[in-house]
Amino acid sequence: MSPGRTRASALAVVLPFAAVIGATCAFQVGASLAKGLFPAVGAEGAAALRLILGAGMLIAVLRPWRHWPGAVALGPLLGLGLATGGAILFFYLALGRLPQGVAIALQFLGPLGVAIAGSRRASDLVWAALAAAGVWGLVGHGLTAGGADRLDPLGLLFALAAAASWAAYIVWGQAASRAYGHATPALAVGIATVMVVPVGIQHAGLEALLQPQLLPLALVVALISTAIPFTLEMYALPRMPARTFAVLTSLEPAFGALAGLLLLHERLAPAQLAGVLAVMAAAAGAAWSSQPRTPEDLASDIPPT
Repeated sequence: MSPGRTRASALAVVLPFAAVIGATCAFQVGASLAKGLFPAVGAEGAAALRLILGAGMLIAVLRPWRHWPGAVALGPLLGLGLATGGAILFFYLALGRLPQGVAIALQFLGPLGVAIAGSRRASDLVWAALAAAGVWGLVGHGLTAGGADRLDPLGLLFALAAAASWAAYIVWGQAASRAYGHATPALAVGIATVMVVPVGIQHAGLEALLQPQLLPLALVVALISTAIPFTLEMYALPRMPARTFAVLTSLEPAFGALAGLLLLHERLAPAQLAGVLAVMAAAAGAAWSSQPRTPEDLASDIPPT
């Protein structure tokens, strides 16, 4: 085999892996940067700004009107849009009250629960038990600790609501993706925008959301949290096994904890770090032991854009 062909083969393997890791890093960095909007417009306003700008980017890139199906299935699309809005809004609300690593690990219980609920094998009880141990590691210390180490109970509820929204996103996403194809993300984010923007306006006020000084950071958050990870994941999905993709995305809580540490100076207790690792291991194990799926099925497991 010629050196040029060997190099091309190596790149064909490495680039999809790098794309998934890059998408995961971008999403978590975007979440950390979004906290910079919270003092001005709150979590609700930050979610509204991200969705408005992110929807504009996705619609401009994907042009969903080109992929409109002959038989319109509005039910799954509306469900997906509401789940997308709920996942982003509740995650930002949790992010305003919890360390980022804790919030993203708890949110991961959504897809993990869907994977385990759809299985009929006794071995998956191991992953469920490992996830439960991880959750206790995440929240047990924070519920009994005092001072700055104590976790906000309302933040925990918001994180669990984000997990439930992500689970609904997966369920509705499979049906909507079959009907709308590549147009699905732009349409779902558009519906989520219509749902969340009134909440952001009610909380922060329209004048606050339109402050010109917020626009640069809001654009960066939308770009890093939406356009970049979506583009990278859509590149990687057709180029790697579905199980490999799912296992790589299970690294997300670790990247969340790292981004929280480096960008927000959030430190987790040893028990919480162990909880993050346990949730990651449960997610990776459930993904690897699941039935093989097509890239189209995996696309519905991607965190809401």
